[in-house]
Amino acid sequence: MKVSIVTQPPQQIRRFDEDPPIETMGDVEVIREVFFTPLNGSFNWDYDSANAKIRRLYELGKLHNWNVSTDVDWDAPYDKNDFPMPQVTNPMNGYPEYEALSQEEKIKFSWKNHAQTASQFLHGEQGAMLVASQLVACAPTYDAKLYASSQTFDEARHVEAFNEYLRRRCGMVYPINPNLKALIDKVLADERWDLKFIGMQLVIEGLALAAFGSIIQTSSDPLFKQVIALVMRDEGRHVAFGVNYLEDWIKALPESEIEDRAEFAYQATLIMRDRLFSLDVAREYGFDLEATHKHIMESQVIKLFQHLLFERIIPNFKRVGLLTEKIRPKFEAMGALTYEDCLGDLDIDWANLERPLPTKENLAAAQIAAE
Repeated sequence: MKVSIVTQPPQQIRRFDEDPPIETMGDVEVIREVFFTPLNGSFNWDYDSANAKIRRLYELGKLHNWNVSTDVDWDAPYDKNDFPMPQVTNPMNGYPEYEALSQEEKIKFSWKNHAQTASQFLHGEQGAMLVASQLVACAPTYDAKLYASSQTFDEARHVEAFNEYLRRRCGMVYPINPNLKALIDKVLADERWDLKFIGMQLVIEGLALAAFGSIIQTSSDPLFKQVIALVMRDEGRHVAFGVNYLEDWIKALPESEIEDRAEFAYQATLIMRDRLFSLDVAREYGFDLEATHKHIMESQVIKLFQHLLFERIIPNFKRVGLLTEKIRPKFEAMGALTYEDCLGDLDIDWANLERPLPTKENLAAAQIAAE
């Protein structure tokens, strides 16, 4: 086995059909980027369950523990000579350099763009797995440690699922978006357990649910939609855990510490809204990156994503006390406060979390229950 230590994520696109075959452990290359964190962990010696909602979420996690290998319909057919999404939802529609491509090149471009998006899901889920493992150590109560343990396994399953999808359907993986990497690094390296909860359970998981929600509405690939639907069920529990657990803790902090966390939530939202859309494919085709980004940001798909993002995270910020009077004008300027009274995740939708999983053997029943 060859082990390579790097100081930043690899920047090249990995194409699986170009990889040499792995026949022995000597053919395996492990690429590691090391990070350091002043994490303070804790034991809990009482073993008392004091939060019925968190325990119920933990029990649901045990009940709905799907298997990537057996519960996903990996053989679901889809024509790679067709677009991965209806063209009416393509954010590149109308962009002159894209429209100048042949139909065949447009399809190739769209699949690369799709792989780029799915790659960010893969990298984000690895970040979520690492942060969840930290929460096991630093969460202050027994119930939270139990749930964080189950979430770590959920995130590992998500990494496995997106890796398998990219290998089977797309044949390539794109590098992590540098802004997503910076956000994950910030959460991993911070010593405060509650900021890890805010960064992971509210911000990054909220981002994931918004992105997945737009994918469910726009993807044509039945395999991708099934993977996303399964992952969303787990992520819904994770966000509900974070909101319900943080509600009392944040409000009990000194005002200066609340403002610090509110500013972090705002800055993270700003990054998610504007800077998580990679331009690697546009760069491959020699497109003007600034003009391409402007065109994408004005597309209907991005507007849908931003709507789903604000609808998810803004009411959650309000419920845990992060929409302070000082920070509200900043959210108002980005048009986000119109969402502050949406339902969010404080009132847990137990019926939704308890309905049948959309596994390979149960797709029809799950779809009926979701209607």
